[in-house]
Amino acid sequence: MKPDEIAKLTKFLRAKFELPSIAVKKRPQKDDSAEVYIGEEFVGVIFRDEEDGELSYNFSMAILDFDLEDED
Repeated sequence: MKPDEIAKLTKFLRAKFELPSIAVKKRPQKDDSAEVYIGEEFVGVIFRDEEDGELSYNFSMAILDFDLEDED
């Protein structure tokens, strides 16, 4: 992804989730996707999808069962 796309996606996610610590970062050796972080923690991937002249982005985030456990 291009730097301007990454900046726009970061701005969008920060506003949408009301979370200033979220950031989109370039993936090494990948042009069709970028990584999403909250602070220093990797949380998912955004894929760029351009089909039939239309551009969209798909955010994929895996949530592991042990992440859902209470931290008591």
